[in-house]
Amino acid sequence: MIERSGLCPVGNAGRRESNFRSLATSIISQQLSTKAAATIIGRVETLTGGITPRRVNAVSTAKLRSAGLSNSKARAISELAEAEKEIKFSRLHLIKDDEEIYERLLPLFGIGRWTVEMFLIFQLGRLDIWPTGDLGVRRGWEKVHRLRSEISPKELEGKGERFRPYRSHLAWYCWRALE
Repeated sequence: MIERSGLCPVGNAGRRESNFRSLATSIISQQLSTKAAATIIGRVETLTGGITPRRVNAVSTAKLRSAGLSNSKARAISELAEAEKEIKFSRLHLIKDDEEIYERLLPLFGIGRWTVEMFLIFQLGRLDIWPTGDLGVRRGWEKVHRLRSEISPKELEGKGERFRPYRSHLAWYCWRALE
C-alpha cells in the first residue's frame, strides 16, 4: 500500500488556511458531494468577502441561506463565527492535547467528532488520530485485510492500537486503499 500510494503527507505540511476557515468549510461540506460543496463554499466566499469570523458575523443567516446553506449550516457557521470570541480559533494549533481541542469544539452546533478528527488530521497535522467512525477508514481496512464482513468502529479501535503514535497515517492509507 505504501509503495503504491507513496508516503503519507499528514504532519508534513503547514496549515494552508485559517483554522476558522477549515472548520467552516468542513461544516459546509458535510453530506455534500465535493463539487456541490465547492460551489457553495465559493458562494459563501463571494458573499462574505472571505470566510473569517468577522466577515461571517457581518452577514445574516438569511444571506448565508441565499448562498445555498441549509438552515442548520447557516446557524452553525454563524455560531462558529460568534464562538471566536471565546475559543480563539487562530490559536488552536498551539494546544498540544487533542482531548482539549475535542472539549472546545464538540459543544459547538454543527461540529461532531468526525469534523474534529478531520480538523486534527488535515489542518493541525496530528499524527495519532484514529477515526474509526469514518466509513472510508473502515472499508479501507476491510479491503486491505480482505475481510468478508463489515468491521465495527469498536472492533477497529482495538486494531489500531499497535499503530500508535501514527494512527493518522494508518487512516490515510485506509482511505488510499479505496482509490
